[in-house]
Order: sequence, then structure tokens, then C-alpha cells
Amino acid sequence: MNEAQILEPALGSEGLRPLAGQAPSPASARPAGSGIKPLAANGSVVDRMLEDLRRALERRAQGETVRFGMVVDLRKCTGCRACTVACKAENVTPPEVSYNVVLEQEFGTFPNVRRMFMYKPCLQCGNPPCVPVCPVGATWKREEDGIVVIDYDRCIGCRYCMTACPYGSRFIDLGLTFTDPPQPYETAPSPEYGQNRVRGRNRSPVGNARKCHFCLHRIYEGMLPACVETCIGRAIHFGDMDDPDSLVVQLLATEEAIRLKEELGTEPNVYYLI
Repeated sequence: MNEAQILEPALGSEGLRPLAGQAPSPASARPAGSGIKPLAANGSVVDRMLEDLRRALERRAQGETVRFGMVVDLRKCTGCRACTVACKAENVTPPEVSYNVVLEQEFGTFPNVRRMFMYKPCLQCGNPPCVPVCPVGATWKREEDGIVVIDYDRCIGCRYCMTACPYGSRFIDLGLTFTDPPQPYETAPSPEYGQNRVRGRNRSPVGNARKCHFCLHRIYEGMLPACVETCIGRAIHFGDMDDPDSLVVQLLATEEAIRLKEELGTEPNVYYLI
């Protein structure tokens, strides 16, 4: 899938289901951003999102469902790719696995030329086409928060989900490393899904499909996804799409927004302000 295709204008009720070998941790036992101090005297957009997250985690602790999503302001994205670097550092992802990328496209003819940059993670679809094609049930959409996840211990690396995703948001871990032998930063355990896995030959997640999960391990500790926290232009906004008081919902209520390939019926939970 090329950039033009992505950028085109047409653009459980049973509670937490743990991954294999992972015991569910009740939301009430997790800190919800307690002790976090405002970045500025009058607060900031980050402080606002942290407060929205705190409310969402309180509802989760009470057994209510939430729907996490993002609103990306394309007018603010500078194409710096700090989000991509932050994600790779946070999740210790290998070569050819980038949970978010920044697409770019040039418009106009010289000298009247402009460029548009688009941050693209997994869109955490409300109707994810990647889920029903998995022959072993290794990927599913969490009913409690709307995040699509992968069980690395169950995934067989068939890549059906990669083919089914119309956004090119899934990747296969081929076991590659940036250096040979791998440096310590490549062999550090990844905090993904709270499992602290260490990549190794013939050991998950090598050989598995991998994707963005909104830094699930961070948000349930009261922290924003790494890409959101790092964005220098504050173009990426995160919160509960079902909370009318959240920043993401209020942005959608006051700004013009689109969703990628909405005509496919995938119901993505990432919106773009234009």
C-alpha cells in the first residue's frame, strides 16, 4: 500500500481478557496518574489529556467500559517523526516493525508547493477486519476499552491479519536486529502488554504479527501513549471517545474531521482534523 492510497481524501462483556500467561490486574489496583503535576501554571493540553485518562480509569475501576481513541491535527504535524522514534524506544521494536509511521505527500507544482504529514498508528477499528481472518483467534478487540491486541503465544505468523488490514498497520517480526551482535538496547525486555518479553531466536514475538496497542501498558498506569507524550507539535490527542467532557470528543465537536477509508465500514477510532 502506497502513501497516496492512505492519504486519499476518501479517506467483552466478560471484562479484561488477559494474554496467555498473564494474570489480569484489576483497574482499581493501578495508579491513575496520581502525583502528576501540571506542566504549566494554567495547565497544558498534556495535563488535560492526563485528567481525561484519570476519569476513564476511574470508570474502568467501577466496571464501566471506555473507548480509547485519538484525534490527530494534521495542521500541527511537522513530520519530525519524534512519535515513531518514541514508540520504537518504548516498545523495543526491531527493524521493519514500526507501530506508527508518518506518511507524507506533496501537493501543487513549483514554486507553489506544500507538504502534508500524517501520523498513522493502528486505528483500533470498531469493526476490525484483521480479527475474523485470524485462524487461531490470536487477535481480538477488547470489549472493555476498544483496543485491538495480539496474543504472541497463540499467533502462528500466517500474516492473514496483515493482508486484511486496509491501513498497513500490522507488521511481521522477522527476527532482525539493528546490529550484529545485538546491542543491549535491542535485547532489553519490552514492556508490551505488561509481559516484559525479551526477543530471541524462535521465541515470541519473533515470527509473530505485531502492531500498535496505544501503549496499553502505559495507559493503565496513568500515563499517555509514548507518541502522544513526545509529539512536539501537540498534534496527537488521546482519550475516551465515549466521554463527552474529554478533549478528543470536544475537538471533534468543534473541528472538521475525517477518518481513513471510512467507506470500508471499519469504524476506525483515529480521527484527523483537516
